[in-house]
Amino acid sequence: MKEKILLIEDEKPIRKMLSINLESEGYTVLEADSGKEGVQVCARNLPDLVLLDLMLPDMQGQEVLRMLREFTVVPVIVLSAVSSEKSKIELLDRGADDYLTKPFSPGELLARVRVGLRHAQSSKTESVLEAGPIRLDPSDRTVQIRGNQIHLTPTEFAILALLLQYAGKTVTREILIQTIWGSNENETGSLRVHINQLRKKIETSAAMPELILNEPGVGYRLAV
Repeated sequence: MKEKILLIEDEKPIRKMLSINLESEGYTVLEADSGKEGVQVCARNLPDLVLLDLMLPDMQGQEVLRMLREFTVVPVIVLSAVSSEKSKIELLDRGADDYLTKPFSPGELLARVRVGLRHAQSSKTESVLEAGPIRLDPSDRTVQIRGNQIHLTPTEFAILALLLQYAGKTVTREILIQTIWGSNENETGSLRVHINQLRKKIETSAAMPELILNEPGVGYRLAV
């Protein structure tokens, strides 16, 4: 069965170009040209991944993201001309899985889509991972910290799952980047942002982490 990608984009030429590229890779593309329509299409069709433009005619993409997260954990990749780290952090806080800055190449978009879909699919087949106060169940994508359930984006989920697999051992930045994003050395900044967001959700104090520890110049270690 073809994987379904929902494209929420109001500019018709961009929407057409993205649709052509996605369909050429074998995906089924669902389209919406407004935030309201995008939420409705997502609820009706349950896509495997959402591409969300931030600038929409009826509402901001941030509000669309909030509405989507009320009923689905599908990977959401935000498309935006704003490249600031602050903007990326705000969107990750709201539940985005990834952030692609315009202009971008078709190849980069398709690579991000593959990564998002891979994260969502792999989480359905792996066994439960536990270490210290953390319990991660890939079958239903739940994470519990000290018995309390928390919500993670698919990328945060994938990072934590990898750290849990090697609990107590240092996982290098290179391995994290290659595993999570593929062979892309430019994702060091993205890794740092996602680690910071993950710490906010699982640490007692993100400023003084006790679970995800930084090994300077090497990578990260999950303390157990």
